[in-house]
Amino acid sequence: MAKDLKPHIGIFGRRNVGKSSIINRLTGQDIAIVSDTAGTTTDPVKKSIEIFGIGPCVLIDTAGIDDVGGLGQQRIDKTMKVLEEIDCAIIVIAGNNFAEPEKQLVTRMNELAVPFFVVHNKADQEPLLAVLKAMVEQNYQAKVLDFSVARNDDIAMLVKMLKTIIPESAYQKVSLFGGIVKPNDVVVLVCPVDSEAPEGRLILPQVMAIRDVLDNECICVVLKETLLQHYLETTAKPALIVTDSQVFGYVSKIVPADIPLTSFSIVMARLRGDFDNYIKGTPYLSQLKDGDTVLLLESCTHHSTCDDIGRVKLPRMILKYTGKDIHFEYVAGLAPIAHPERYAMAIQCGGCMSTRKQLLNRTNLFVNQSIPISNYGMALAYMNGIFDRVMAPFSERGH
Repeated sequence: MAKDLKPHIGIFGRRNVGKSSIINRLTGQDIAIVSDTAGTTTDPVKKSIEIFGIGPCVLIDTAGIDDVGGLGQQRIDKTMKVLEEIDCAIIVIAGNNFAEPEKQLVTRMNELAVPFFVVHNKADQEPLLAVLKAMVEQNYQAKVLDFSVARNDDIAMLVKMLKTIIPESAYQKVSLFGGIVKPNDVVVLVCPVDSEAPEGRLILPQVMAIRDVLDNECICVVLKETLLQHYLETTAKPALIVTDSQVFGYVSKIVPADIPLTSFSIVMARLRGDFDNYIKGTPYLSQLKDGDTVLLLESCTHHSTCDDIGRVKLPRMILKYTGKDIHFEYVAGLAPIAHPERYAMAIQCGGCMSTRKQLLNRTNLFVNQSIPISNYGMALAYMNGIFDRVMAPFSERGH
């Protein structure tokens, strides 16, 4: 799943070059279907596995980049979309065939800064030519490994090369509250139960927060906003309060100024998003003018309700705060964004259903054109007049 924080590794190549066989060798399991029939893999297939020497990761097997026909082009499009969420890639070739499909793939990888190397598979049938190896390494700055699944080549060579290209950030253990809290701190999580709350359970950021508080050896208190006043009046002062951004106005009036306060959306943005550019772009809310269009970016696809934060509450508050005739557009899931230059500002949700790579690739569309970006929680805090307060827990500890 996209919300998985483990390194994501994509396997790419033409049909029938042995991508699935290499995945099975990497994992030591028959997790991918192997067949001589071209086009056996029709859609990207994700598998959480552990590779010896690397650890837990997510492997993504993709359809052939040389698929044919209208349906084949749709499969290629899905394969190319995978590039937006992975940390690194393996391009599999065979028969010394590195031509236009591979070159187009590499061009897109370079645009998205995806590190990769090339595996020349089926070397038992046709060894790698020195001239091809030199061309790829010189023109594309990528290592090439001559390999054969059929003759049972040592998989350690492939793993060693893989380890050299996985970004160090993909290995780092990440934490929502790392550096903000310390062992034995009491952390209060304020979780409203409204029409957007799933029946009988909490939303993903709240669940992640509970686990992260425990992982940081802290004491976790979970309550509804209606019980917060009673808790603060009858219990010792907590080290941090984290609330749903939608009730910032209510909660900020209850919580004394000497108790650090922030939101689930903001800690998620710190974990997954372009945190510094969110901070930089948020004050642009005060500069919006009549006729501007603001794009609301949702990382998941869900049914909109009267309490919907991105499609109802946030736009309504922006209109009230600015007093301007602002237009709003919405993009859900990983749908493409056409002509980002049309927007005065983009506001991204916390991104609990996306990888960091996906979020950065999306928001970079605006950052690269100097269009301000913000985050749901930061935008709500700014319009509630508590932006500096809810950002203090991060700035004081060097986020």
